[in-house]
Amino acid sequence: MTTETLPSTDPLAEAIAAVEGWPEAVDPTVSPTPAPAPADDREAVAKDFLIIDYSGDLEKVWATMILASTSAAMGVKTRVFVTFWGLPVFVKDSKRITGENWMQKMMSAMQRPGISHRHLSKMNFFGMGPWMMRKLAKQYGVASPKELLEVAQAMGVEFLPCQMTMDMFGLKPEDMIEGMGEPVGAATVIGLLTENSVPLFI
Repeated sequence: MTTETLPSTDPLAEAIAAVEGWPEAVDPTVSPTPAPAPADDREAVAKDFLIIDYSGDLEKVWATMILASTSAAMGVKTRVFVTFWGLPVFVKDSKRITGENWMQKMMSAMQRPGISHRHLSKMNFFGMGPWMMRKLAKQYGVASPKELLEVAQAMGVEFLPCQMTMDMFGLKPEDMIEGMGEPVGAATVIGLLTENSVPLFI
């Protein structure tokens, strides 16, 4: 009497047998090794980090630069969408007045653009608060926002200016610091948010 080999119930074993060109006998008394559980989809998908920066206050700019540079150093793809009061931060420090009409120029005069000219949201005291913050940062070895910005750019953080805000404030590409990305709109940001980017509003 001829003994027939029972068909394998293990898809992996069948695939191996098909590739190697020979059947593999299966002992019916031995339970097949359970396949490893599939990895969690949330772990399998790499997350991007999207900071939506809409504030020009010194402490918030500082926090943005710390988080952006740190996440980039950890190997996370990091983008910063800069809009409204966050945008003048990325104007060149040497620019004193920006804009084309009197309202745009007046706004830049009231709040000087540039990362080195930020005010605190609280306890500004006509510039005394930011001066004390910078002195304390230097005393305790904390990098300045400008230094952190340079680090973030060197690590590949993308800074995306808001096209609508640039138009409203009368800002031109030549007004902005080197290394800024192309201006984008809200639709681009929504697209990033629907592509597994983790958002943070600052």
